[in-house]
Amino acid sequence: MVVVTVSASYGAGGAEVGPAVAERLGLTFHDRAIPAQVAGRLGVPVAEAEANDERVLRGLWRLVASLGTMPDPVGGVVPVAALPDERSFRQQTERVLAEIADGPGGVVLGRGAAFVLGDRPDALHVRLDGPPERRLELAVLRTGRPLEEVRREMAGNDAAREAYVRHFYRCEPSDPRGYHLVVDSTALPLETVVELVVTAARARGIGG
Repeated sequence: MVVVTVSASYGAGGAEVGPAVAERLGLTFHDRAIPAQVAGRLGVPVAEAEANDERVLRGLWRLVASLGTMPDPVGGVVPVAALPDERSFRQQTERVLAEIADGPGGVVLGRGAAFVLGDRPDALHVRLDGPPERRLELAVLRTGRPLEEVRREMAGNDAAREAYVRHFYRCEPSDPRGYHLVVDSTALPLETVVELVVTAARARGIGG
């Protein structure tokens, strides 16, 4: 099938552009459902998959070990020894991404998908980015939250996503060589960004 991957730095509009592109192309948007699938395969609560989603959080497992046990999604507890580590989460995430690409296809936001599916001829890989201060400004406008609160969240979010890609794929997420289309989405209306991605996808035979 066909797949569009969207990598977006914080404030670059990935959460808005991804679903809009999927709708325009008649594809399924894959985001929050991926951690749920990973959790089901590993037999851990969805919250654990979400906590590990696109992060390198070695400290989490030390914390869990100190607690001894944790709730099982179907009742009871899971021994700490049975808990998967961050590499298991990453491997299961890669399997889910491959199954999406081999099966129904869709638009995938984040999860290092451009690097997991990088060699596929039936994919379009997109990077949304922009100057940090402009991304910060737009994030504050969209969320209505205090500037410094958003600034701290942006710094942590960008660092975590960069660490994930560097740690597992030995790549820089901002390297344009990993994408077919790189857009400064802070310099254009998001509707225009969606149009650019849709046009590029159709040029690669993706979508209706």
